[in-house]
Amino acid sequence: MTTFTTEVEHARAQGVVVSEDALTIDLTDGRTVSVPLAWYPRLLHATPEERNNWRFVGDRLGLHWPDIDEDLSVGGIVLGKPSGESQRSFQRWLEERTKQDTEL
Repeated sequence: MTTFTTEVEHARAQGVVVSEDALTIDLTDGRTVSVPLAWYPRLLHATPEERNNWRFVGDRLGLHWPDIDEDLSVGGIVLGKPSGESQRSFQRWLEERTKQDTEL
């Protein structure tokens, strides 16, 4: 295993900001990584309140958004990996979300 791979696998977050168009993570090693929300469709379609309701998981190796059932690894974000969710799965989630909104 290369040193870079080890560093990415153990990258830990210490701060997170989710804006309307970006996810920005401050890492414990001093780096800051920012990626477009378009890479994570559930975050992109979430409300600001849902985007800001997150928590660290796995000793700060990951992030979880309970309101939208989204989990991201810090290492994957550092490597620039977009969502691995299939288009079909995302469409089902979006349809269910739309259905719930119209019932309210």
